[in-house]
Amino acid sequence: MRSMSLLFLAAAVLLLPPALSWAGGSGCLRCHEGIEAISQVEEMAELSCRFCHCGNPDGATKEEAHQGLWANPSDFRVASETCGACHEEILERSKKSLHATSAGIISAARYTWGAQAQKGALYAAFAVEDRDGDVPLEAGALKALKKLPSFHPDRPISSQNNPVDDYLRAECLRCHLWSQGARRPGDYRASGCAACHVLYSDSGTYEGGDRAIGKGAVGRPRFHRITSRIPANQCVHCHNRGGRVGTSFIGTMESDGYGSPWSPEPGKKGAKKLHGKFYNHLLPDIHYEKGMQCIDCHTDNDVHGDGNIYSKKEQGVEIECQDCHGTPMAQAPLKTGRGTRLTWLHRRNGSVVLVSRFDQREHPVSQVSQVVADNPRAAAAMTIPGHMKRMECYACHARWAPQCYGCHVQVDRSAHEHDLVAEIETEDPTKGGVITLLPETTLKWRETRSYLRWEAPALGINSEGKIAPFIPGCQVVFTEAWPGGLHNHVFTTADGTSGIASNPIQPHTVRGRARSCEECHVDPKAVGLGGGIFISRENGIPVGFGLDQLVDEQGRQLQATSHDGARPFNRAELERIRRVGTCAACHGQMRDRAFWQGVTGRWGRAKTPEDHRAVLERIMGGGRP
Repeated sequence: MRSMSLLFLAAAVLLLPPALSWAGGSGCLRCHEGIEAISQVEEMAELSCRFCHCGNPDGATKEEAHQGLWANPSDFRVASETCGACHEEILERSKKSLHATSAGIISAARYTWGAQAQKGALYAAFAVEDRDGDVPLEAGALKALKKLPSFHPDRPISSQNNPVDDYLRAECLRCHLWSQGARRPGDYRASGCAACHVLYSDSGTYEGGDRAIGKGAVGRPRFHRITSRIPANQCVHCHNRGGRVGTSFIGTMESDGYGSPWSPEPGKKGAKKLHGKFYNHLLPDIHYEKGMQCIDCHTDNDVHGDGNIYSKKEQGVEIECQDCHGTPMAQAPLKTGRGTRLTWLHRRNGSVVLVSRFDQREHPVSQVSQVVADNPRAAAAMTIPGHMKRMECYACHARWAPQCYGCHVQVDRSAHEHDLVAEIETEDPTKGGVITLLPETTLKWRETRSYLRWEAPALGINSEGKIAPFIPGCQVVFTEAWPGGLHNHVFTTADGTSGIASNPIQPHTVRGRARSCEECHVDPKAVGLGGGIFISRENGIPVGFGLDQLVDEQGRQLQATSHDGARPFNRAELERIRRVGTCAACHGQMRDRAFWQGVTGRWGRAKTPEDHRAVLERIMGGGRP
């Protein structure tokens, strides 16, 4: 397929007028003198303007030359005729990927708002169907997704007419690949393939040599250039909401809005505003701190999809920590659990080296087996069977996570905004995802938060049955700004839990130093019992638990989770975790397993603080077992 595509591409280039060559000064280059070649790759270096952008290079005026022009040839509405000429298979996978469907965002919101009974996806930003005949249902793959329905406020609320669909269309679905980014600092990007492969600055201004493009015009890429060397900052143009893994990875988290400190100019805030928010600067992920980018971990399948339609990111992402770092018993396999070879990782003299796909720098990759051999404290933690079998590595090694508690949303019937997944017809089809051109057919929504935190998050069980960090996602408190509407309403899920939700996440804030035993086994927030300080009802939220409390002392789940299989700890797990906490303060440095087997063999195990006190009294008093 690829060889046939290249032959087609070469033939197309040969048929184009010589005047469109990059070396000439006629055609498009009469105005666009100094523009950069789109790529230095041999197969693309000689592409003419017309091959990708269409238009009429022989036009005598700008209007004539731009007749039939495609502003963004990589937009999914036309990409099969451009990018797909060589990359048909990748393009088709991308259209079914979570980056294109936003199925995870949509299904989570609809479930917690009571709009659908199942946690898996029913809808996508645009309808999509898997027609390749390979749909592994056992892996969570889906045959098709429908287009997200619209909300009609004059009709009764139902599964087909729920305000959450309007909320998604107006606020949450800015980042699917069928649309461009919002026109504000930090969010500028293209649609389609160029959303990732054509780089934009935070200011969205052009920095290249094309004399026809003004340097002050916003909404432009940095250069007229396509690349596979994608920096983390490009990913952050989208990954700054939801789980916020992009902003977390580079060490930033939105602030409460104050924007401190002040600038030298009176009345002006000094902080830089991106994605519509001010940001605090925190510890970045150790991988980013060492110079790695997102593409140095994530595989082609993670980004473009593996050809299947999925509901959730844990189904679509294949990379795991152990694929690069190995286990206490073995070095890294240098391939994912699904068999994808990590070709940028190499073994050299018994060590593992990563060659960056961004800048070709070499990074030594620490191996868990060597860390265990060199560090007795790490060995003690990593040789506990329950830790290795039931815990994600980042349950301990993620040092912080963004926690936005209490998402208060208000909808106003009297005002409207752009529908982010509207179907529109434009003279240039590649502008179908330009947000400012979309019709204002959704209602006006406003968002606020109860409070924000970044310290170590709660833990729970993820969809793979392993202990992982949990963060709010999403804790919606809904208000209708019109007479007779719902006021500070919390929805109930089909399973009977509160629509206030927390979900498992890989926070992308990994550090070498792990959480201590006490941080997990002693802190009630860490096990999902909450801090016990925030009183929800007194803050206008009609639930009888704190927003950071996932479960009660009896192990009853209080908050929803929108991922199948994910849940807080049950009563037995809570007791076991906290029982270890009883010992952690004194026993944290005492790692002699044989010694403690002797102690418990003689005096028994203390299952509760009361049991432990009784055992201590017997030991100290010279009593008998």
